[in-house]
Amino acid sequence: MMQAKKCSDDRYFAVGSADSLVSLWNVKELLCTKTFSKLEWPVRTVSFNHTGEFIAYASEDPFIDIANVQTGRSIHQIPCKAAMNSVEWNPKYNLLAYAGDDKNKYQADEGVFRIFGFETHN
Repeated sequence: MMQAKKCSDDRYFAVGSADSLVSLWNVKELLCTKTFSKLEWPVRTVSFNHTGEFIAYASEDPFIDIANVQTGRSIHQIPCKAAMNSVEWNPKYNLLAYAGDDKNKYQADEGVFRIFGFETHN
């Protein structure tokens, strides 16, 4: 296990592992209900949004994947030039902060911190 996070409503917890999979577990039954398999490298970071509707996860792959927890479908990928070390949702809004080992314009290692946000329409 590389990373574990609990959903804000206590229904699920997610485990990111060295085999590149993120598994979603039902807290009450302790059963794996879904597996997210978009990554090819060991999972470095996992985070649920404030409602528990979305999960974001990243590794050394060139993207951060955001998926719908209920369907398991990827809804968006944020392109990255290098490994991401941390993703964390805002506690009230669909804003995702992420930090990693990005590259500058000369392809030298340079730390990066960015915020990604989107709106949901009901």
